[in-house]
Amino acid sequence: MKKIIIFSIGFLCSAVVFCQNTEELTQKDTTKLEEVIVLSRHHVSHYRQQKTLSSIDDYLEQSNAITMIKRGNYAWEPALNNMTSDRLSVTIDGMQLFGACTDKMDPITSYVDVSNLDRVSVNSGQEGAENGHAIGGNIDLQIPNAKYYGSGLKTSADLGYETNGNYKTAGLDVEYSGNRFYMNADGIYRKSDNYDAGNQQEVLYSQFEKFNLSLQTGFKLNENHSLDAHLIYDKATDVGYPALPMDVSLAEALITSVSHNYNNVEAFIETLETKLYFNTITHVMDDSKRPIVPIRMDMPGWSDTYGFYSKATAKIKKHKLLFNFNGYYNRSLAEMTMYPNDTNQPAMFMYTWPDIRTLYSGVYIKDAYTINENETLVGALRLGFHQNEIAEGVGLESLQIFYPQIKDTKNRMLTSLSSNYRLKKEQWNFSFGLGYGERAPSVSEGYGFFLFNSFDNYDHIGNPTLKNEKALESHIKVDYKSGLFRVGLESSYFYIMDYIVGDIEPSFSSMTIGASGVRVYNALPSASIFDVYLNAGYKMSTTLSASASLGYNFGKGSNKERLPLIKPFSYLAELNYNTKMFNAGLQLEGNGNQSHYSRFYDEDNTPRYAVLNLNLGTVFYKEKTKFVVKYGVENILDTSYSTYADWNNINRQGRNFFMNISVVLN
Repeated sequence: MKKIIIFSIGFLCSAVVFCQNTEELTQKDTTKLEEVIVLSRHHVSHYRQQKTLSSIDDYLEQSNAITMIKRGNYAWEPALNNMTSDRLSVTIDGMQLFGACTDKMDPITSYVDVSNLDRVSVNSGQEGAENGHAIGGNIDLQIPNAKYYGSGLKTSADLGYETNGNYKTAGLDVEYSGNRFYMNADGIYRKSDNYDAGNQQEVLYSQFEKFNLSLQTGFKLNENHSLDAHLIYDKATDVGYPALPMDVSLAEALITSVSHNYNNVEAFIETLETKLYFNTITHVMDDSKRPIVPIRMDMPGWSDTYGFYSKATAKIKKHKLLFNFNGYYNRSLAEMTMYPNDTNQPAMFMYTWPDIRTLYSGVYIKDAYTINENETLVGALRLGFHQNEIAEGVGLESLQIFYPQIKDTKNRMLTSLSSNYRLKKEQWNFSFGLGYGERAPSVSEGYGFFLFNSFDNYDHIGNPTLKNEKALESHIKVDYKSGLFRVGLESSYFYIMDYIVGDIEPSFSSMTIGASGVRVYNALPSASIFDVYLNAGYKMSTTLSASASLGYNFGKGSNKERLPLIKPFSYLAELNYNTKMFNAGLQLEGNGNQSHYSRFYDEDNTPRYAVLNLNLGTVFYKEKTKFVVKYGVENILDTSYSTYADWNNINRQGRNFFMNISVVLN
């Protein structure tokens, strides 16, 4: 049996070479191209972070690999490889979660906070297939492991204030570590008023309030076995979205899991983790605080997910094997009720997600084969069964108006193949790969009913008959380091088949007042996305360093039209000063003019911009108490600007002074 496994995976590595670019959230500090940026307040010793109390959105935006789509001051949507959430898999410690908002106002990243997490792993393309099927990749928000250090009780407290938006943050963390028992409890609270864009222009409906609570506990049964449990409760209220016609009165999530962990480096199975999890999300959109609207609407949504995974690692001679068997069951339901201004007319109700039940089960196998001390060949395969069911009869009948032939159930098989060749020799690091992956249409793409998109001003209708979206990808990465200088080049290309987009259907009438018409999700024969990044850094002394990064992206469909939300030419330059107790950084970042925008998808030109930031950090001790102070100013010149990723050209924050204080009691 072992020989069969080795032969099968070895054949996969040799016969098919696919892209695997795994990156653990590289900070926008190009002197640390591949290092992990630590998120949790448990690690405030990493004081070079710009703000120890930044939101998870701020931290993700610091990554070279990720851009954030902004609809306001809260709950930004991550994009990876110029692909947004429909084409990505976003997980929390490998657990599947699905937002409850039809307008993408609640990405998964909005239901956690930095206090919950240890780090973020960014997996480009099919490298992300370990946690599910996606085209663009996977973002895994990783929870800290239980720590049996016997170090006793530790406590830390945090306070933060920012002048722009009168933004206040407070947090508390309590941790106990024994030889066989571990517990951590933390909470964080955030509240912001409307922020000001450049030139002190107030951005209305940009306020929010949120708190997040987390509890993690672990018990060590013996040297090889342990049990862990984790709970996260997140609640946001009074969240404004200035780029959208509606706000959010409630976004609430409960995320729970229990797991068993086995570790024994001397056994054939070195590690084995089995996790059971459940999460439930409630999201309520309303426009009650907007003074003038054509018609009042309530739009609640719910998403419940039950899931599991069991993954193991093993080593056979030169082979390092990873197996992951996982599955989940999700229920997504969303409603819309419209209240006419004439109270004599009845309210109008419909299902925008007609209670879609998704069942998935799949297996993932990965083999890292060490050719010699300098060369490694990695191959991986994921196979999955995916089923959608329309559980609400009224919703099925509504969709059958447009698709009379559809049934209430749709089954799919999904495949992902990947492999990568890596060479490390003296001053050079090189990797090359190719890849193939598939994804099922999202709930909105497959079953959405008159979903209004304010970006293109069209109502959108799902299409249950869509084929799987498929992609071929290639990736190359080269790093060179000589003494105090380093330079890196990274590029990827995606050729996407059956690319899902909304096509204008002139024979349909829109439901939303003021909408330009109706788009129905269909598939282009193909689309292409290309990106290339050049990074360089130079260490001038033990304390002073400089770095720079340049990026170019391009996207086009087989209809000869530009794809929307493709990042224009971008750049970043930094000068950093670091000592053991003090650090300072001056940063210039910006984009060029977005000349290749997509008129076809109602995108417009975004002018070039440049923003200058200054951040400083100080560490000092008083007896056994440690203090970490972060302070600085963002957008020093109070530039008024928006980026290609700002929904409906909403302006970003103007000048902002900030200060974060973290106190650690040992």
